[in-house]
Order: sequence, then C-alpha cells, then structure tokens
Amino acid sequence: DSSLLLQSTHNVTVNARNSNGEVTGRLNVGPKMVEFHGQQFQINSKDGKPLFTVDENEVVIGTDKLRVTGPEGALFEHSVETPLVKAEAFKQLRLESPTRSLSMDAPRGINIKAQAGNIEALSQMDIKLHSSDGVLLLDAETVRLPKLPEGARGGAGISQGLYEICVCPDGKLYLSVAGVGSTCQEYSRVCQ
Repeated sequence: DSSLLLQSTHNVTVNARNSNGEVTGRLNVGPKMVEFHGQQFQINSKDGKPLFTVDENEVVIGTDKLRVTGPEGALFEHSVETPLVKAEAFKQLRLESPTRSLSMDAPRGINIKAQAGNIEALSQMDIKLHSSDGVLLLDAETVRLPKLPEGARGGAGISQGLYEICVCPDGKLYLSVAGVGSTCQEYSRVCQ
C-alpha cells in the first residue's frame, strides 16, 4: 500500500512485452511530453467505464458531455458526425465557416429549433433555400420582405423589369409582370 516513485533526469520508459519478448506497448514520460506506443490507449473511470479510447481507426470519448473551453471553440479539419449539437444553457450556439462553406447533410431532414429566441442566417452573398422534390413552407403569422423594390408609377404597359409577387388561395407564390394595377389573378393557371 505504498507509492512507487520512478525518477529520471531524462525520461522514464515502461515497456510491455509478449511471451516472445517483443515490445507490444510502451509508455515514455519525458520532460516535455508523455508518449504512448501501442494498439489502443484507454482511460477508465473509477467504476471501469471507458472515458477516452484511442486506436488506429477512431477516438471515442465516453463521457456524457464533451466540453471544449478554448476561446476559439472546437476546430475540425474534416467532417463531424453527431446526433446533437447543443449550446450550453444561456449561451449562444454558432456554426461558422469563416473562409469556406458550411454544409449540413441528413437523409431524413435537418431540424433547427430555437425554443426561445430567433434563428438568424447571415450571408455576405446569397442565401438559397432549395427543395428538389417538395415545397418550401413559410408557416408564420407574418411574412415580411422589407427590402423588396417597388416600381415608380409609369405609363400603361411599362413593366420596368419589375414583377409582382402573387399568392394563390392555397398559399403558393408566383411572379407576375408588374403593371399599373395588380396583375395577380385569384384563379391564375399557375394556381391550378
């Protein structure tokens, strides 16, 4: 029941060997680095639950929560696969790619939810919402387009290259060449 103390002015190396005398694992503790050589490295909790496991193929973190405390957050060079991305309580969640694109892919859909507050999508260029086989549903009490250009009053038949946004009875939107009065028709062929 006493501690074993190993000291060295350079480093301490512990080797594990198989029955043939070959080194199968090595732990090297030096003045500036702790290095491990082996097929798998694992850290367990007091009750034996794996907390951190590393092998040739993957790194597994077995804790309930992964906390990254650096001011820059978590940086990933390649893809990230996770069932949940969640901010700490009362903290802001930001997914950001300062110099390239940010892509989220899921075969059964992506759900972005803000229980209390807003969701913002900011872009220096275009924001495109595209559905290859379905509808784009804007389900809100009010839909606003505050910066939509308005045409100046002109002569009859002059569209000025402007369009009117029309709404079908079922909520479908379509464009119609702008005129002096509204060119939207409730029973337009587009609405059928």
